[in-house]
Parts: sequence; structure tokens; C-alpha cells
Amino acid sequence: MSQPRIFPLGDAALVCEAPPPATLDCQRRVWAAAEMAQHWPHVLEVVPGMNNLTLVFDPVEADRDALTTRLQEAWQAVSATPAPGREVEVPVQYGGEFGPDLGAVANHTGLSVREVIERHSGGEYVVFFLGFQPGFAYMGGLEEALHTPRRASPRLEVPAGSVGIGGEQTGIYPATSPGGWQLIGRTELPLFDPTRRPPTLLQPGDRVRFTIAGIHA
Repeated sequence: MSQPRIFPLGDAALVCEAPPPATLDCQRRVWAAAEMAQHWPHVLEVVPGMNNLTLVFDPVEADRDALTTRLQEAWQAVSATPAPGREVEVPVQYGGEFGPDLGAVANHTGLSVREVIERHSGGEYVVFFLGFQPGFAYMGGLEEALHTPRRASPRLEVPAGSVGIGGEQTGIYPATSPGGWQLIGRTELPLFDPTRRPPTLLQPGDRVRFTIAGIHA
């Protein structure tokens, strides 16, 4: 097991960062350590990230050195056991106006458009963490054959529900926003609803399967 690096982020936060690559086992360790840390005295917020965990603490009441030691011990103590996640099915309209970069992904990977769709919809993905915007789930599990760099020029407006590929990951834009991921499809599922509890459809540890709702030339 690789040792993480723990360092301060300003006067009121600590970051515990594991070395790359990002793996599901490492992410499970992040989730387990986060579950422990949220119950510690003077810890105000726990933020799991990709291969890292950030603790925000009360700088007046907390002892940063003691908290660093406790975080190191927690990382060693927790196990990378699977988190109790749900299985969520996401129907996707692939290609056409819904996935304008589907052809670019096919050209980059050397696969046909149909193969890209079948491989993407045939995988099982795990939500590693939420970030970028409320409800945006960064998912691991994209097979290597589909890895495609982000666009050289990000779009100023990506429609809500857009399903994209960004490097080694796939994800869904919960709301209309700028973005540089390669868009291959779109779903009508609402990913974020502030009136819902919890407001985000997907949570860390959830398993996601994309299904083909339609294919457009």
C-alpha cells in the first residue's frame, strides 16, 4: 500500500493525497477514511476527491499536528472494502445533436461509432467523487480503448444531461455549463434537484450502467 502525502491547505485544512494512478481500491480507502474523519472533534467538513481527501477544521480549537497524525493512522487502519453503493441505470441518446463528439471519439480510438456506443454502454462504472458542479459525478471504469483527451477548445455551453468522455473517465453534466469533455450522448435523467434529499442523483460508490435509448447519425 502506497503512503499518502499529507500537507496543509491554508491555515484551516489538510489534504491527504495518495500517489497515482487513481484506482477503485484507493478510492474506497478515501471513502472509508472520510467516514471516520467526519466524526472527529473540530473537523468542520470532509471532502473526498480523486485519490485525495480534504479535511476542513477549526484552526482555533484543532491541533493541526495531532490531526495530521490521526489522519495518517486512519489511512493505515481503514480497509479498501466496497462501499454500499446503489446500481443506477442511465438511458442515453447517443450521437447526433445529443452527442456531437461521438465521431471524434471514434476517429481517435480507431473504433467505429457503433463500437464506441456498445463499449461505452457495456461497461460498469463507479462514482469516485462529485465535483466541478453540483451532482457532476466523476466515474472510474472506462475501458482503455475509449480513453480520449478533452477537447482542445472547451464549449461555452454544454447542455444539461450531456454524457461525455474526458481522458480516462466518463461523466454526466447535471446542468448547462461550459465544458471540454467529448460529448457522446445525452440523458433526460435529472442529476441535481435542490428540492430532493439528497439533491444529487448519484453518490460516491454508486455503480452506473448506461443503456442505449437511441442512436442518431
